[in-house]
Order: sequence, then C-alpha cells, then structure tokens
Amino acid sequence: MIIGKAQRYKDTRSHVRAILGGERGLYVITDIDASRDPTLVRRVEAAIDGGARIVQYRNKASLEAYPFTDRLAEARELADLCLERQVCFIVNDDADLAAECGADGVHLGRDEDWQIERLAAQAAEVRPMLYGASCYNSLERAAERRQLGAHYLAFGRFFPSSTKPAAVAASIALLQQARRQFDCPLVAIGGINAGNAGPLIEAGADWIAVVGSVFSRDSLNGIHDAAAELVALFN
Repeated sequence: MIIGKAQRYKDTRSHVRAILGGERGLYVITDIDASRDPTLVRRVEAAIDGGARIVQYRNKASLEAYPFTDRLAEARELADLCLERQVCFIVNDDADLAAECGADGVHLGRDEDWQIERLAAQAAEVRPMLYGASCYNSLERAAERRQLGAHYLAFGRFFPSSTKPAAVAASIALLQQARRQFDCPLVAIGGINAGNAGPLIEAGADWIAVVGSVFSRDSLNGIHDAAAELVALFN
C-alpha cells in the first residue's frame, strides 16, 4: 500500500512543507534510556535556538522502566514546543505515540516496518504524517521504503557511533549514489560532528542527524553552540 505522497501535505503545517520542499539543515535526536529528564524540553529548545529544524523524540527505554503515559507526556511537551517554533517534530519507531502526541511524523527502522500499515490507517482516520525510513547501507531497502511512501530516507552510520556502536557502516559513495537515484530528502546519521559533516553535505545529504555531538554538551549554551556550528556548515 503506497501512503503519504508529498502532495498530501499541501494543506498541512508550513514547516513540514518546507522539509519536503527542499529545506536543508540540522536534525537532532534525543537519546533517552532512563527515567524522565526534567531538562529535556530546555535542552531541545537550546538546539532549536542554535538552528535545528527537525527534532526526533527517540526513547529506547523499556516500557516497564518508562511507561507509555510518561512517554506521551514528554512527547506532547516537545510537540508543543516544536509547533510553536515551527520546527518539524518526529517520533521514533512508534506511530501510535506520534499520532497521540500530535507529531508531524514518525521514523521507522527495520524492526518497525510493520507499522507502515498503522501510518496508512492514521492517514485515513486523522491526518497524514511524514514518514522517514532507516535504510542503513542499503539502496535496495531505500527503494522499497520509497515505494511504500517514505518521505525521506536515512543512511548510516557513516562514522563510529556511541549511540549505535554495532550499526552497519555506510560509505560516502553510497550516499552519492542515493543522491543520484532518489528525488526525496536524504538524511545522514551516525557519529557525525562539525569536524566530519562537511563531506556528507557535499555528497548530497540534505539533513545531518545527530545525537551526542549536540546533546552531550553539559550546558544549554553548549548545546546551542554545537547546533549552530553544524548549521553553519550548510551556509
């Protein structure tokens, strides 16, 4: 079932249209694996102040440790912040949570492909959502996900990553081939920082997705400055 082509967003939020229409920049991802962080919203806001234009809520804690109600409360706070600041808000690997909190979209990895049918149902029942797909180092997977309606394709890891140390490696050559093959936004992820992002942007990445190189900073000013440094590479 093909879902959510870009034209279905013609009447939706302007910042989502911008993502689909050629905007490029910084995509930040939260890395949550423990109890709620009372500073999370302020930390994300600092990244937005630094220029981040896409925020992904990623929470890999178990449901026993981190119940759905807590995730929903946290995601709603971030969704409200992103809507206020006209930043695209994505939920990782949970189409139901994305719909419930009012997110602009959902990002699905290999183990969550089954949720594509949930996206189709939500598009019919509520509103269409942006769908991003993890493609790792596979152009074949990217073609399949694009055919199933993915609005953007994410490749990586490109460099050693503390968030996913065992993730498969992708090459700049693969990113260049993806740029020639696909007409949708491309996201590069995995161990990216201001010192190594430049070649990925030159190779065709529309969005640089980062976790630690922004959120590992120990102050709000540090988060802001790290985001701004990455954003500057697109200029």
